[in-house]
Amino acid sequence: MDNKKILFSETQKFNQWWIWVFLFCFFAYFIWGAYQQIFLGIPFGDNPMSNLGLGLTTLLFASIVILFLILKLETHITTEGIYVRFFPFHLKFNYYSFDQIDKSYVRSYSPLWEYGGWGLRYGLFGKGKAYNVSGNKGLQLECKDGAKLLIGTQQPIEIAQVLSSLGKNGT
Repeated sequence: MDNKKILFSETQKFNQWWIWVFLFCFFAYFIWGAYQQIFLGIPFGDNPMSNLGLGLTTLLFASIVILFLILKLETHITTEGIYVRFFPFHLKFNYYSFDQIDKSYVRSYSPLWEYGGWGLRYGLFGKGKAYNVSGNKGLQLECKDGAKLLIGTQQPIEIAQVLSSLGKNGT
């Protein structure tokens, strides 16, 4: 992708307020519990876990918060194909050449019903894989080998225009 002209680029992150409220409430709950039990010597809960267990649980929640902070879905379209990466799960971009893609089009979908939610997902009943962070619009790729990939987007009109300009929308 280094020397190829990028016609479309999108970077998405988990920006839903309710995710952050949920994550920070749980994290704050365990931070408070760890502080109360480890530093003040007041047992946290009716059946408190060990200081080590509480510390490790708090670190686990901190790790989950950090993971959500760095997660990002990146999509690039060039004249040769489509690059997608769900960082940090994919360190390198996955490349889908237009030669290996049978159909590419933008569609509406149901994240919960078709793929069981958002993130790196595997759909049931032949839906294929999905990479998404929010919304219900995506770029559907159907490869010649039968593989399917749905890439979530917040810019469906722009992707459709780029695919149309390349003669690849719906084909």
